[in-house]
Amino acid sequence: MIALFSRDLRLAFAGGGGAATGLVFFLAVVAATPFALGPDMRLLARLGPAILWLGALLSGLLTLDRLFQADRDDGTLDLLATGGAPLPLVVLVKALAHWAGTGLPLIAATPFLGLVLGLEPLELAACALTLLVGTPAVTLIGAVGAAVAVGLPRGGLLVSVLVLPLALPVLIFGVSAAYGALNPGAPFLAPLLFLAALTLFSGVLGPFAAAAALRSGGD
Repeated sequence: MIALFSRDLRLAFAGGGGAATGLVFFLAVVAATPFALGPDMRLLARLGPAILWLGALLSGLLTLDRLFQADRDDGTLDLLATGGAPLPLVVLVKALAHWAGTGLPLIAATPFLGLVLGLEPLELAACALTLLVGTPAVTLIGAVGAAVAVGLPRGGLLVSVLVLPLALPVLIFGVSAAYGALNPGAPFLAPLLFLAALTLFSGVLGPFAAAAALRSGGD
């Protein structure tokens, strides 16, 4: 499992692995927002958490189709499915490696991109924390969609269509927690705990659902 994690992490940063693609897309979404909304820094700061979360969510969806596709094309997925390790554990390790290669760079870039939106240091830290807690859930939910669409033509578009509705609760609680740090009267801890619960729930259920979809597709 350690070797599989290291391999997938290296592939994420290799040419065409998707890490750079997601980061550039995230940068483009956040950088283009001030041009669309205008130079009102109060408005940008008020909408900053939602913009960062939406950009991170779309960037995560952009690279989910790579989670199993390359392994299926070269036969590695069949070897992993018939190997000694349980397939749900294989899915979990691959999803964590994918998140480490694509999600962590987005979180690391959040404090710098938040400055473009006029966010204060405390607000930047809160947004980064919510993304750190919530983005693994997007990847784990996305693993199910990627497993369903792995054998289908134009599977990348289908993954986004399948995953986006399921990931909306993560977006809602993530933005709510981030706004709680901006507004003293708004709750912060409660939505953050709900966000953590969604990640834990996805971590338990997602690998089993994805493994079942991969077995069904293999049959």
